[in-house]
Amino acid sequence: MRWFEIALVVLTLLSGLVWLLDNLFLAKRRAANAGLLDEGREPWYVDYAKAFFPVLAIVLVLRSFVAEPFRIPSNSMMPTLLTGDFILVNKFAYGLRLPISNTKIVPVGEPERGDVVVFKPPQHPEQDWIKRVIGLPGDTIEYKDNQVFVNGKPLAYERVGEYVGVGSGAEMTGASLLVEQIPGHEHQVLEIDRLPFVDQGEKGPMTVPAGHYFVMGDNRDRSDDSRFWGYLPEQNIRGKAFLIWLNCDSITSLCKHNFDTSRIGNRIP
Repeated sequence: MRWFEIALVVLTLLSGLVWLLDNLFLAKRRAANAGLLDEGREPWYVDYAKAFFPVLAIVLVLRSFVAEPFRIPSNSMMPTLLTGDFILVNKFAYGLRLPISNTKIVPVGEPERGDVVVFKPPQHPEQDWIKRVIGLPGDTIEYKDNQVFVNGKPLAYERVGEYVGVGSGAEMTGASLLVEQIPGHEHQVLEIDRLPFVDQGEKGPMTVPAGHYFVMGDNRDRSDDSRFWGYLPEQNIRGKAFLIWLNCDSITSLCKHNFDTSRIGNRIP
């Protein structure tokens, strides 16, 4: 929602500027003219600026530097994230960035293997996507026969059953539910035993260039990720997803029949 970010920045700056000009000049002029008809009264635009600037400034700071909400629009991160999950993204995990431009101004940390990140894909810079980091800069990645290899070593998998999907994820019912082991990290993935919907994206071996990452969706046969469009530039990353705070599969129904309270407060592995 880039338009919302731009509008928030513009409104915050305008209201703050009006408030500043009033404190420096306009308020003094009104005080000098007090008692002359309506000259001493505070203009409506100053009143609005004083009322809205603190709220807008707090929202801007929290959204830009602390945590930002996003809604999951697709099934590409099932079973970890479902369509309709509303998540919070840590905006300072990888460094403080300016709103709109996403320019890093204070480095804090770097993405690690297994992190779930929100980013702007190079081919669709106006959109926000979410995937899991599989390869770091300098890693050699290979993907073949539904197996991921990192630096020549295959990731360990354990089949834990058959997935049963609900709502928008019902199409994945019957897929294999696997536990994938990334060194120091464990999470679930889905794999379709039947003919995949898309090319499985067999790639490699590929070496991730400096300043880039190799990302994949947990729903391996339903994810448009680095297997198909290449590496993710570090400057495109917006933050680390860490919490589900609401789930509503269909916003068109006003959540009347698609509200899943069991997912509220779930941490994102």
